[in-house]
Amino acid sequence: MKFFAKSLQSIRFRLSLVFVLFFVILFESVGVFFVQQIESNDLISSRDRLTMPSYMQNEVVAGLTSPSEKWAQSELDSAVTTFDDKMVDNVVVYNKDGQVVTDQNSLVNGDKKTKRLDTNTKLALSESPAYRKARTNDGPKGQEVIVTTPLKKDGQVIGAVVTYGNLREVYANARRVMWLFVISGAMTVLAAVYLAFILSRTVTKPIEQISKQTARITAGDYAMVNKIAGSSEIASLARSVNVMSQKIASSTEMISNEKNRLYSVLHHMTDGVLLTDARGRLTIINQAASNYLKVNEYDALGQPVFDILDMPEYQNIRDLIKTKKPFTMDLGDRVIEVRISMIKDPSGMINALILILHDVTIQIKTEDERKAFVSNVSHELRTPLTTVTSYIEALIDGAKDNPETLDHFLSVIQKETDRMSRMVADLLELSRIDQGTMTVKTELVNLNALLNFVINRFDMIIKTNNTNKTSRPLNIVRHIPTEEFWVDVDHDKIIQVLDNLLNNAIKYSPDGGTITVRLEKVGERVQVAISDQGLGIPKKDQQQVFNRFFRVDKSRSRAMGGTGLGLAISKEVIETFGGKIWVESREGIGSTFKLELAYVDDDLLSSEKQWDDD
Repeated sequence: MKFFAKSLQSIRFRLSLVFVLFFVILFESVGVFFVQQIESNDLISSRDRLTMPSYMQNEVVAGLTSPSEKWAQSELDSAVTTFDDKMVDNVVVYNKDGQVVTDQNSLVNGDKKTKRLDTNTKLALSESPAYRKARTNDGPKGQEVIVTTPLKKDGQVIGAVVTYGNLREVYANARRVMWLFVISGAMTVLAAVYLAFILSRTVTKPIEQISKQTARITAGDYAMVNKIAGSSEIASLARSVNVMSQKIASSTEMISNEKNRLYSVLHHMTDGVLLTDARGRLTIINQAASNYLKVNEYDALGQPVFDILDMPEYQNIRDLIKTKKPFTMDLGDRVIEVRISMIKDPSGMINALILILHDVTIQIKTEDERKAFVSNVSHELRTPLTTVTSYIEALIDGAKDNPETLDHFLSVIQKETDRMSRMVADLLELSRIDQGTMTVKTELVNLNALLNFVINRFDMIIKTNNTNKTSRPLNIVRHIPTEEFWVDVDHDKIIQVLDNLLNNAIKYSPDGGTITVRLEKVGERVQVAISDQGLGIPKKDQQQVFNRFFRVDKSRSRAMGGTGLGLAISKEVIETFGGKIWVESREGIGSTFKLELAYVDDDLLSSEKQWDDD
């Protein structure tokens, strides 16, 4: 049913219908005209056929005017019986008085003479202008033609001949012609239907192709190309559709590429991006924003941006627009700076908002660290400077006059000055590390031999410092295997790290304490562990001991001459070599500082030695 209804609405059906109807109407109109003309001509012809010939009329006139009644009747009867035609049903002769003189049916068939005297015959006998020669009438045998002919002699009407004729032949002829037209019309209709189908197909087929092409264009398929040749309007339309398809394909590809690039840029941005509609509902959220806000991208779309940002103080987009300056949001694990931009249409109406989420956690942390660094440096330098200033003022005030006091004061001033020098040197070292300008000359170093060298040096320092026997000496225990471990490091820098770790272990170990130095292989790396028996480091401080200026016991560390920068420098140096350093400690038991470095494989070491020998 749907197919039938669709077919009725098609252009092909409508064109065919119009074409066929045109031919049918044209042919039927011509047929009706021809039938009417044939009928009219046949009626005129029948009137002529039903008009008694002149010589017969003369015989009738002679009979009507003859003095011999017998001869006259014979002459009249002979005339009406002689007038014979297929159309003639009856011939009646009337005299001047309107009386029937002779009747063909009574003579031929023995019927009674007709006594009819119709109005037209009376008019003919009276020579009235209203007289008509022929007229049609419904007779007993159907439609008939009555032809009335006045008979005159010497200009006077002396009677009339009335001929009754049937129209069977006329109507039969008309029916034959009509059926001929019907049959011809039917054949013409069939031919017209076929011709209309062919002609309409030549018109609709290109249209169908164009329609199919546009449907595929709508579906996003631009590969189809119409090959309709010619210079007709449809061919021109087809070429225009082809050009349009190519342009749409090009534009779509361009838009798609731009969209993909925008999507790629948007979703690979480190900054979060939120886009809302005019009502403040989220339409776009990139991956960074999803990570910052800890929301699912698809769940967030369509939600009010105020709910996503957890900003209950804002009720609508106008409230958010009023926030012209960037503001920060503390999300717990990070701090986000939010900047808002508006998208306006040509009329100036706001139809969207863009919110840029920038992670400023590191900036804030860096700023805090910078402030703390400046504060720490100021504090660390102020203490020795205050001490030096105080002693100098005391010397100026007269303490210099006492030799013993003078020597003590100068010794303190020298120690504090050395401490400030070391601090400045450490700060310069950290500055070079931060700026990436620290000079590093790596070479293959035998870690076993280097560690023994450093320990031997500290053993000598311990013995030298304990010559007065005022305290029990420290004991350094070594666990260094015979297997050699070669590492690719800067010789001086690694000594600086080991010196710092052993120096700290000595400073924080009690009298007579034991410092253990262990070298061992751990997986693919070599590990150095330096343990002391000091007070240990609280668990909460163990992650911060490598921070700059951090001290577990500030007063004790400062009294021992520490700058609070040694471990920070050690950490940076070890990480430069691809290693790592950490601390394991228990309060009241002691601390163990461990560092790990990648060691050089024996095969690679052999090849390098061979290269050096060559």
